[in-house]
Amino acid sequence: MKETFGSVEGAPIAVGPYSIAVSAGNLLYTSGQLPIDVETGNIIGETAAIQAKYSLENLKTVIEKLGSDMKNVIKVTIFMTDIGCFSEVNDVYAEYFKESYPARSCVEVSNLPKGAQIEIEAIALMNK
Repeated sequence: MKETFGSVEGAPIAVGPYSIAVSAGNLLYTSGQLPIDVETGNIIGETAAIQAKYSLENLKTVIEKLGSDMKNVIKVTIFMTDIGCFSEVNDVYAEYFKESYPARSCVEVSNLPKGAQIEIEAIALMNK
């Protein structure tokens, strides 16, 4: 059974016609989370590291509010506008994920919504 979530309390609203997350069976698929301040809707942070922190915080909020946790994340995809910032983003990422790590892809893209440097999405097991 599929369930869609158009919004999640404490997480930024979608910047387009899509769901913040979708659950299917025991899996939760999140949309990419930008480093958006929930109150203002603006991008937070000048550096890739700071933006990674806020993207991960928004991702964590979505995952936890929908009944899972970061330990249940099985796949992460990171989109970056500058792969040269990989190391600093990796340092922040390591604060949110411990062994056993989820699978991960990290790709450089030419542009992200709202001029963000980072966008992060995940797939997690549900705590059902």
